[in-house]
Amino acid sequence: MEPLRIVAIGGGTGLSTVLHGLKRYAGEPREADIAAIVTVTDDGGSSGRLRREFDVLPPGDIRNCLVALSEDEALLSKLFQYRFSSGRGLKGHSFGNLFLTALTNLTGDFARAVRFSSEILASLGRIYPATEANVVLEAELENGRTVRGESKISKSRSPIHRLRLRPRVCKPLLETLEAIEQADLITFGPGSLFTSVIPNVLVQGIPEAIRRSRAIRAYFVNLMWQPGETIGFLASDHVSAIERHAGKLFDVVVVNTRAISGRQRRKYAAERVQSVLNDVDRLTEMGLEVVTADLLGEGDTVRHDPRITASVAMELARRGRVAGRRLRVLSTK
Repeated sequence: MEPLRIVAIGGGTGLSTVLHGLKRYAGEPREADIAAIVTVTDDGGSSGRLRREFDVLPPGDIRNCLVALSEDEALLSKLFQYRFSSGRGLKGHSFGNLFLTALTNLTGDFARAVRFSSEILASLGRIYPATEANVVLEAELENGRTVRGESKISKSRSPIHRLRLRPRVCKPLLETLEAIEQADLITFGPGSLFTSVIPNVLVQGIPEAIRRSRAIRAYFVNLMWQPGETIGFLASDHVSAIERHAGKLFDVVVVNTRAISGRQRRKYAAERVQSVLNDVDRLTEMGLEVVTADLLGEGDTVRHDPRITASVAMELARRGRVAGRRLRVLSTK
C-alpha cells in the first residue's frame, strides 16, 4: 500500500514530539510519508538573536523538527542540539541554529537550507516553514493593548483576543499547499496555542487549502494550561480560538484520558497551572468527533507520549485514506 500521507502543523516541543513518534512509521517498511509545517515567528533566545543579526527566519523550531525526524539520533543529532555554554557571541547559540543560518546565507534561501539539512541528518520526512516571509507576530489583548513579538506575547498576563502577522500578506511555499492537498491526515498541536499553532493559519492560503483537502483534520488538545496564553481554557476554548482566526477547520479533536499525577501537579502549582478539562459535550455540539486516548507520557514534566500520539495519528490517517478514496470515487460518478 502507498504510504499514508500525514501533514503535522505547529511548532515548539509539541510538534517535535509528534514527529518523533511518527518517525518509526517513516522508516522501512515505510508506512507513512510525513510533512511538517512549522511556525516561523520565534523572536527569543538564539533564534531571535540570529534573526536580528542576520535577517534570517528563526531556525530553532525547524532545528528541533529536523532532529526529531533524524534517522541517526546519535552524534549528528547531538551536534545539532549542542548549545554553547560560553564564548563571546556564541554563548546560548545551538550549533544547529548556526548551521541553518550559515547555510541560508550560502544558498540565499531558508527553505533550501532546511532541505539540505534534512539530507545531511537523513530526516525521515519533509519540513517546511509556514512562510518564507520574515513575519512578526502581533497580539491584540483583551485589555486593549497591542503587543508585538512572540516572546512578549507569551509573557502577557491579559488574555489574547486576536493575533495578526506583520506583514499581513505572506504566502506559503507551493510545496506546503501540495502536501496539504495530498494528505490523508492533517494534525494540529499539541503546542502553544497562540504562539505555535495559530500563527500557521494566519499565513495566506493555508486555511483555505486545509478546508479543500479530503484529509481528516485533527487537533490534539494540550494537556495543561499555558501561563500567559491559555489559563482557564477548556478543550473547546482551544478549538474556538483557532476558529476565531481561521474559520472551521477540524473534524476530530483528540483528548487525553489519563489523570495528571500528584507529583506532576505539584511541579506546576507555583505557576497556578492546571490540566485542561475536556468538555466533551461542548466539543460534540460544535460538530466535532472526540477521540480519547491515554496520551500522557512518563516523567515529572507533562508531555504527550510520542508513541501513543503517533499511533492515534496513524489510525486517523488510515481512516482518512479510506474516506478520501470514497470521495474521489463519488466525484467521478
